[in-house]
Amino acid sequence: MTNSRELPIRGDFPFTGHYLEVNGNRLHYIDEGSGDPIVFLHGNPTWSYDWRNIIPYLTPTARCIAVDLIGMGRSDKPDIGYTYLEHVDYITKFIEQLGLKNMVLVGHDWGTPIGLQYAAAHPDKVKAVVMIEPQVLKPFADWSSFSPPEAAGLFQKLRDPEQGWPFMRDNSVFIEGMTQTIISRTITEEEHDYFREPFRDPGSRKPMWVFPNQLPIAGQPAEVVQAVEERNSWFTATPIPKLLFYATPGCNVREPELAWCRSNLTNFNACSIGEGFHYLMEENPHAIGQELLRWLQSVHISA
Repeated sequence: MTNSRELPIRGDFPFTGHYLEVNGNRLHYIDEGSGDPIVFLHGNPTWSYDWRNIIPYLTPTARCIAVDLIGMGRSDKPDIGYTYLEHVDYITKFIEQLGLKNMVLVGHDWGTPIGLQYAAAHPDKVKAVVMIEPQVLKPFADWSSFSPPEAAGLFQKLRDPEQGWPFMRDNSVFIEGMTQTIISRTITEEEHDYFREPFRDPGSRKPMWVFPNQLPIAGQPAEVVQAVEERNSWFTATPIPKLLFYATPGCNVREPELAWCRSNLTNFNACSIGEGFHYLMEENPHAIGQELLRWLQSVHISA
């Protein structure tokens, strides 16, 4: 990890795309390397482009699969609800159709709970989980416990039945805001255009808006609260290795979240990438790639 911030961060996307039909719609994914699979799950509002600088560290020893969630990236954008449980269903069927087993799941933001929901239902298929600035480690009791607290007003606006959707539709809030508030380096125009690519049509921004409305806060949505609580019954008991990447000051993960992980998770390790906010794969991807490879070797998951 020495001098990892001095290494160049590539902005292009040099991977061959593949497509798999799930529920009558196509999911786009990349599939590189060979060996036991590492499945990369992005968050909101990103796509498999997130993993371009990390996957090359793992392909010599593993099969790296990075899929675009339905409605995001280069996957199809059907007229569906884009709820949390719909995303879980699509990813579950994607994994099943590819026949994957002995997996390491790597998730960022919403990709983490989606992956963990799959793992809780299929514990025999998953041998380790890696979390990067994860969303929804546990339900929020109320808005006073929301993280990061400085974003509570934005998320309350996005959850407003009248203001939320027009605000996201007309402003592409997370895409256009990512350079100002949630990445600790200046991304290039090329990189920003890759992130803009899936959401140039205002009508396609629905998934970006639905995710904030799926956060389990003060008991709502009830089905998400129930799913996360059931998942955590498994997650807090399973002995499989767990790795968390976090940054300072971070967004989703700060001291209370770190303390929860250390108190509730077994076989748990935490790795700081140093300065960063939320999109850690854009802030210090080489630190993540190097440490992920080292950790997998240390827990005898990857040679």
